[in-house]
Amino acid sequence: MRTEHPWRKAIVIGGGYAGLVTARVLSDFFSEVVLVERDAVDEDTGVHPGAPQGYHAHAMLAKGGEILERLFPGLREELRGAGAPVFDYGEGIDFLLPVGRAPRHRTGVRIQTFTRDELERRLRRKVLALPQVRLLPSTRCTGLTRDSSGRIAGVACRSESAEPFELAADLVVDASGRSSSLTDWLGTLGITVPPKRTVKAKITYTSMNFDRPHQSQPGHPDFYVAYQMPFAPTVPRAGVLLAVERDRWTCSLFGFQDQPPTDDEGYLAFAETLKNPHLAEQIGRRTVQEPTRRYTNTENQWRPFHAVKDWPDRLIAVGDAVCVFNPVYGQGMTVAAMEAELLHDMLKRRRASGQLDGLAGGYQKKLGRLLLGPWTLSTNSDLMWNPAGQPLAARFAHWYNTRLFHVAVKDAAVWTRFVRVVNMVASPALLFHPLVALKVLTVTPRRA
Repeated sequence: MRTEHPWRKAIVIGGGYAGLVTARVLSDFFSEVVLVERDAVDEDTGVHPGAPQGYHAHAMLAKGGEILERLFPGLREELRGAGAPVFDYGEGIDFLLPVGRAPRHRTGVRIQTFTRDELERRLRRKVLALPQVRLLPSTRCTGLTRDSSGRIAGVACRSESAEPFELAADLVVDASGRSSSLTDWLGTLGITVPPKRTVKAKITYTSMNFDRPHQSQPGHPDFYVAYQMPFAPTVPRAGVLLAVERDRWTCSLFGFQDQPPTDDEGYLAFAETLKNPHLAEQIGRRTVQEPTRRYTNTENQWRPFHAVKDWPDRLIAVGDAVCVFNPVYGQGMTVAAMEAELLHDMLKRRRASGQLDGLAGGYQKKLGRLLLGPWTLSTNSDLMWNPAGQPLAARFAHWYNTRLFHVAVKDAAVWTRFVRVVNMVASPALLFHPLVALKVLTVTPRRA
């Protein structure tokens, strides 16, 4: 008789966002899922020390929102009930492109805005409520264990309240984030990982949450997001204002080789230098605010686990443990959700056979292909801040995007295509359709 869960035990290293969505997927296939988290978290924890970026503005693209709703049915309405608005991307965002304002027209792409803190708390509650899931907080993984055949058999751990111990598992998932030690652990097993790829973004974030008029009040603006995008080399200062739960704004100001101040007067003064006036307007009218925080660790990093020739069985890596994107492009949470969906699909195909061997290496290779698109988008843009050594592909993408923006500010149909691609619900090929390419090639660029 086939059991409901074909495999016994999985371990997820890291109980942050990527670890939680991965644990949710694993709970469909494993009788026990153990979340090993170094921070002292529980079901009421939102942002925690291991994710300092969690205090800053986060975007959940439409694709990511769709996946989360499949994994956690009813999540969108639950967040809406807490005050996280749901709206059409084109209608609800005041988007200042480098060449002018984007059209405020319906696109059919619906998104929701909330804080990382609120999302992670609700996901943690839902995941920890699953009977298959067990949390080990305040516990660090210190290495991997291996069986006689060379497969990964579990992890070595250390906690503040116990002697070092080992946990056995049928599958180990590293979701420990950008500080992952997996490359070193593999090295101790004699497995070499090619050098990680790094593209420095040199952008600093400074963020605060503050009060927002309820949307039923007369003073509420006609947008849920106000955004001025950074764009090399002409727009080194930028920012985003997101309507989030409990009648608040989250505002993140960005500066290329520039640090938006953390003091109240300097923060407002920086916002007043932006060409989108809505950020400074809302900052200036605040009456209640939360602490202002700065984040500087924004470089892109990709550990090429997909290129490891002798990748061990029963081990996979996900999320920022594999690839970290400059957060200004809002891809990270959506890509992590796509990685979880990929894992679900691969495990589902193996359910009947009950065979896990071969899964890990195949997963990392497919993940490498999944990451290529968002990595290229993020790094091509960041490479353009450096006057020297710009690759031809990055220069072409920058040239094409600049002309595309000139078309999009006057053509709602082209803007809708751009929105669908940015939200990962359509292929980038949509922007190279002959009808779009003709407009891009023949447009007469004008000054914003």
